[in-house]
Amino acid sequence: MSDRVTVVEVKDRTLWVGLNRPKTLNAMNFQMINEVIEAFTQLDEDPDIGVGVLYGLNGNFSSGGDMDMMLGLNYQTGHVWNNKMRRLCMTLRNSGKPTIAMVRGWCIGGGNEWQLYCDLCIASENATFGQSGARVGALPVVGATQYLPLLMGDRRAREMLFMAKRYPAQEAKEVGLINEVVPDDELEKTTEEWCATINSHAPATLRYMKTNLNFLGDLHYPSWMHGSELLNAVWNNEQSVEGMNAFKEKRPADFSRFPR
Repeated sequence: MSDRVTVVEVKDRTLWVGLNRPKTLNAMNFQMINEVIEAFTQLDEDPDIGVGVLYGLNGNFSSGGDMDMMLGLNYQTGHVWNNKMRRLCMTLRNSGKPTIAMVRGWCIGGGNEWQLYCDLCIASENATFGQSGARVGALPVVGATQYLPLLMGDRRAREMLFMAKRYPAQEAKEVGLINEVVPDDELEKTTEEWCATINSHAPATLRYMKTNLNFLGDLHYPSWMHGSELLNAVWNNEQSVEGMNAFKEKRPADFSRFPR
């Protein structure tokens, strides 16, 4: 039996990368991020593949970072994790080929940041998007603080982040977070249709358009570097330990003892 936590296949000139940690709702860990980087490197390098799809198996996209893993991060291992997140984002954004996030179920925290790395997002009507950092003492600075304001507007992004707000799929579309919402049983079919359309278009034009469209977002790269060091200060501090343990214990976090 394979010990991989992703399912990778190529079909009709499309790379399909499925996240597969069902017991954790596809929470991300070091192994998962390494496998996803490897898969989307293949997308960029293989001339027979024209588009990539990132999705979650077992009814959810991703619940975000694995809590047990994040509780174990420290100044050194946190630095490695932050760099891997940035590397994954840049692998997706710097690929010369479009990428699509196909989302059903939970798309929360780091999961929502991963869909932000993709060029397009198609969601099932049962999908839920959100950022949970403020609720669990984490820090969503590896994509959310950079790209949410560009998609939703600054005020909406601050509301989502400060309030740890969740958006059902239709509302996420209305505020500009995602592209399309379809019935759950039409999600794969619609995604395949989008991929077929993209694969029918001129590959050089797609590459050049994507490069130019990325210009404004690419200006935020220094924010990634800055945010990664801020995130390093969060790993394993008292507030993040309280927030993440509260999540694991299914109780409200008690941040009242910390100075405001």
